[in-house]
Amino acid sequence: MITVRVPATSANIGPGFDCLGLALNLYNTFYFEEIDDGLIIEGCEPEFCDENNLIYVSMKKCFEKIGYEIRGIKIKIQCDIPVSRGLGSSASCIVGGIIGANEMAGGVLTKEEILELATEIEGHPDNVAPALFGGMTVAIQEGNQVHYSKVNIAKGLKFYALIPNFKLSTEASRGVLPKQIDYKDGVFNVGRVALLISALTNGELGLLKAACEDRLHQNYRGVLIEGFQILKEKCEELGSKGVFLSGAGPTMVALAEEINEKFYIEILEFLKTLKETWVV
Repeated sequence: MITVRVPATSANIGPGFDCLGLALNLYNTFYFEEIDDGLIIEGCEPEFCDENNLIYVSMKKCFEKIGYEIRGIKIKIQCDIPVSRGLGSSASCIVGGIIGANEMAGGVLTKEEILELATEIEGHPDNVAPALFGGMTVAIQEGNQVHYSKVNIAKGLKFYALIPNFKLSTEASRGVLPKQIDYKDGVFNVGRVALLISALTNGELGLLKAACEDRLHQNYRGVLIEGFQILKEKCEELGSKGVFLSGAGPTMVALAEEINEKFYIEILEFLKTLKETWVV
């Protein structure tokens, strides 16, 4: 049996739309076994236990690329990443499926080839790159090739994922985005991305509030998330160094200094006052 554990990821990190991503210490675990015939999937809802399962689809793509003939597959899923919360659950399934298939086939593909295949399936590399390589990554696509670089985050910072009990589909959150943006908004985001990476690398935490600002997606998506603005303001009031929407949302991520031990306790208490249920 092959065991693959893949982390949740937070994409965009404020202004880095579709190119920045971060791995979090929350995981999905997948167990793969080659069987004599057929497909067995355990650990998910019955409607996903068929050949349209994203894990299985990703495995098939990998087998096709390698040219490996599989007899049958048993997949067992331990899912700890909430679905449709902006935490890269689909990316974890894609990466997990490809790695599982690659190991079954003898470990033929390199990590770079796995990244390119995962990006082909996902459509963009912002989640799959940190899911595969860990940490924080910058990833862009040029044709079929994906270029990525790891960002070395300075010590002293914690990332708190604030996860609501309601979902927000990627389609809905993409649908509210404008078809065109003003030139000045593009310039605004370019500057914030550069500042964000520099501040995280250098440990200049006082710059993170400004660096997490964005004009491409967060304000548009925020209107779909009940409590978005009030929660953002409360995080800042409690000493957060920056707040951003995780991927397409509705999860939000707050950045706080490790020495700010009160933040976790106080934000938990505040979340209890909101209409919807949130966990940290």
